[in-house]
Amino acid sequence: MNPSRRSFMKKSTVAAASTMLAGLEKIAAGIPAPNLAGKNSAKIPLKILATNWGFSGTYDEFAAKAKAAGYDGLEIWMPTKPDELAALLKAVEKHGLEIGFLFGGWSANFAEHKFSLESAVNLAAAQKPLYINTHVGRDYFSLEQNLQLCEFGLSVAAKTGVPVFCETHRGRCAFSANSTRVLMDKLPGLRLTADLSHWCCVHESLLEGYEETLEMALQRTDHIHARIGHSEGPQVNDPRAPEWEFAVKKHFEWWDKIVENRLTAGAKYLTFLTEFGPPHYLPALPYTLQPVANQWDINVYMMKILRERYGK
Repeated sequence: MNPSRRSFMKKSTVAAASTMLAGLEKIAAGIPAPNLAGKNSAKIPLKILATNWGFSGTYDEFAAKAKAAGYDGLEIWMPTKPDELAALLKAVEKHGLEIGFLFGGWSANFAEHKFSLESAVNLAAAQKPLYINTHVGRDYFSLEQNLQLCEFGLSVAAKTGVPVFCETHRGRCAFSANSTRVLMDKLPGLRLTADLSHWCCVHESLLEGYEETLEMALQRTDHIHARIGHSEGPQVNDPRAPEWEFAVKKHFEWWDKIVENRLTAGAKYLTFLTEFGPPHYLPALPYTLQPVANQWDINVYMMKILRERYGK
């Protein structure tokens, strides 16, 4: 390559990167402040957790990394093997972190699915975590079957005092606004983990036309998965990029409302999980599977924005 052309390309790349970074800072600073029903000065104590989804190291290594980044705890898929659970609990205690557990059955056989879910939730509750977040049922189970699983979660919460949430997640009983509306109507005590990025994908929209059901869901939400979805997928490639400003603002409008609801209800704190995932959730280049953005940096960015916006 001609040396002058190489120099030109190098300078152009540096200039483009500088412009992009300036744009990211502008977007971050430009997310409108929440109007908490006139309570602009109101704040709520936050507990922001990190996901080890996509992390290949040990629990201790991940806990150390999360603590250093400023997280309050971890949300981890419930380990059912005694040695793995012991290692996780040791890591969170060592690094002064809190723990929220996640679990969901996978079997297409309802009896097997129910047994695995109930066994794991009972084991999780015995550890007295912040909460248990459940991927409840399957979208192909009957309403009666999915209600059985939701009712079990409510019974565990009532017996143990550990909050048990049903996550709005594709492939599960709360996969859509419509299916979740039925569950909420049948079970007044049902509490949700709001991962509304899934509904955006399912309904191929930013939930226009679902305002009434969305309002019900936001009233029922106690835990938030802070990932930004859009009408064609459950995760934007990078929420700092200016082309996603419309989706970022919409998700923050929903989260603002949840925060307002929890403040009004007198909640002692609100939990968030920053849950931008690795490939294939995170788009990657063909053939090499090179991620187009840095998952860890995005999640830490989200944690900082949430603290600035809502934290006490």
